[in-house]
Amino acid sequence: MIVDCAVYRDGHRTEGPEDFSDALAEARAAGGFVWIGLHEPTEKEFDHVTREFGLHPLAVEDALKAHQRPKLEIYDDSLFLVFKPVVYEPESDAVSSGEVMVFLGDGFAVTVRHGEGAPLAAVRHRLEHEPQLLAKGPTAVVYAIADATVDHYLDVATELQTDLGELEAEVFSPDGGGSRHTASRIYRFKRQILEFRRATGPLGPPLTRLAGTSVAGPGVPFVDDRARPFFRDVSDHLTRVNESVEGLDRLVTDILSAHLAQMSVRQNDDMRKISAWAAMAAIPTMIAGIYGMNFEHMPELRWVWSYPAVIALMAGLEVLLYRLFKHRGWL
Repeated sequence: MIVDCAVYRDGHRTEGPEDFSDALAEARAAGGFVWIGLHEPTEKEFDHVTREFGLHPLAVEDALKAHQRPKLEIYDDSLFLVFKPVVYEPESDAVSSGEVMVFLGDGFAVTVRHGEGAPLAAVRHRLEHEPQLLAKGPTAVVYAIADATVDHYLDVATELQTDLGELEAEVFSPDGGGSRHTASRIYRFKRQILEFRRATGPLGPPLTRLAGTSVAGPGVPFVDDRARPFFRDVSDHLTRVNESVEGLDRLVTDILSAHLAQMSVRQNDDMRKISAWAAMAAIPTMIAGIYGMNFEHMPELRWVWSYPAVIALMAGLEVLLYRLFKHRGWL
């Protein structure tokens, strides 16, 4: 469905004609641009936009099906970009991602949103209150979306750092590290980092190219070259996010290794205790077994002090083994 459609001239919003073709012609004549926002459009709803703006069919297919990696593709009459905004859900400590597709061309910007994590309403509101930035044309739309997306990445990275600290404290606590749910929590956290990484990692090359620092080419069509410093700033922020994600991934892997090592040590301790108690139980069992064979000719069977002597021998050996195992830390 179409969420919003407006013509912008000199950084200010004006309500243009309802017909996309007329609105585009009017915007180009006045030196402005048309910005159309759609939310999870159907193929039928998007056909009219595709015809009016001459969007490439391959890019249109990606925009309708979603589930794309962040990327930048250049076509003859338009530019196609994909962003993956992320949302942190504090109730479940989970990271979910949406998608924002941007078509950029001569005098128009078409944004397609999938999921609930896209910050387009806030971006449009912010731009409409910054006419000097909005006057830069469709390039301002791409910059504002990229800036809002990456800034939110920083917030999510901070939240994940906090969660990792809590998980680390649980793993290395005296009693929490042995919980049967700790390993599953670590694996779930690692999956959240993977989901976050899928959004932040592939966005690096497109931002580098928009900033004009890529070896792929000197510039990008339909993007104002004067905006390169702004994209460089966003790219720097994304680099910080990616470094943070790399650090989170390494730390959670180390925490998982430490947890598994702790579990192994606890199992070894338990086995030593079981072995020590089994050895202590084997002594009286062996002696009782020997004298329980009921042979007629066995030594000390008719001795008056046989029974108390055997009991004393068992007790003495038990005390000796207990002190030995206790000294070695097995009990």
